[in-house]
Amino acid sequence: MPEILTRSYAPSDLPACLAVFDSNVPDDFAPAEREEFRAHLLALVDCSPAYLVLTHMGEVVACGGLTHEDGQADARLVWGMVTRGWHGCGLGRRLLRERMALARGFAGLRTVSLSTSQHRRGFYEREGFTLTGVVPNGFGAGLDQCDMVLTLSPGGG
Repeated sequence: MPEILTRSYAPSDLPACLAVFDSNVPDDFAPAEREEFRAHLLALVDCSPAYLVLTHMGEVVACGGLTHEDGQADARLVWGMVTRGWHGCGLGRRLLRERMALARGFAGLRTVSLSTSQHRRGFYEREGFTLTGVVPNGFGAGLDQCDMVLTLSPGGG
């Protein structure tokens, strides 16, 4: 695999992250979700460690983050995506592992949850996540919302 670097999101990454999103419409995201994703990125503070970008030769090829509130036992994976042309190259797995490493740094964390489409459900199941519910067309026409959770072993592992 070519050299891929991981770093924290910076506001200058906004156009590149939106391009990653756009490359996954309509198969993984509904067009109407773009503004919600943009608002999420705009709300991030400079160099937020909770939102990561993976780059190849300076180009953003994947991005994703997590949310967690102090004192809560659950972290939530949010807005994870890989540029369509890079699907199948292991970047989704790497992005997941990088975000899980961040999550494991939270004291008292017991679960990591996420919502994904039916198209990515199998990926997360292979990584140990369990389906907790499905909302047909929950993200838009033809995109079911699959809610999933991973229970961490004691000690956050």
